[in-house]
Amino acid sequence: MRREWDDRARLNARHYIADGQSRWSDSEFWRSGEANVAETVLTDMINICQGKNPKEMRVLELGCGAGRVTRALAQVFGEVHGVDISEEMVQQARTALGQLTNVFIHHGDGLTLKVLGDLRFDFAYSCCVFHHISSYEVIASYVAEAGRHLEPGTLFKFEVQGCTTLKTTLGDTWLGVPFSEQQAREMAERAGFELRYHVGGGEERFWLWYFKRSN
Repeated sequence: MRREWDDRARLNARHYIADGQSRWSDSEFWRSGEANVAETVLTDMINICQGKNPKEMRVLELGCGAGRVTRALAQVFGEVHGVDISEEMVQQARTALGQLTNVFIHHGDGLTLKVLGDLRFDFAYSCCVFHHISSYEVIASYVAEAGRHLEPGTLFKFEVQGCTTLKTTLGDTWLGVPFSEQQAREMAERAGFELRYHVGGGEERFWLWYFKRSN
């Protein structure tokens, strides 16, 4: 996965991050990240912040790529940490966002979040990432790792592939494994979360609200 995403990043990172068009200008690319955050974060601040001031929150983004969404999150929250498996994507994100003092980009190992050390977070988010992973075990590992770094009661909001009729092949780094509602609920329980809401079951973008249990 690291090798193939490094190759995609070198070839045309912005297209593979947001494949709605083959060529993105700087302004279009960053606006697309702002649109994602406006749609899936700013409309959900009650669940995300739970009374906290967003400017005092530390946020984790899994699969940050070249920083498209990271940059938009940094406009809302006090501190944003992005993790990605691709060293090439990480380098591009660090170059693009280097002037933002509240952004930290980490190169992950593709299975755990050891790179974050003992950091704790008030919210975790992932967009356009897990539906590229063809292993339930890898996704479950990431979810459990996110839970380990979240404060009790806080939210991990993310999307998975929800089209359960889709046929995927283990090792594919573009077409991810599909989740049913039951599979999503079971994964939440195993990782110490409560699946409180979900939208888009049976569709490509199946959004899940995982709240970290207090015990």
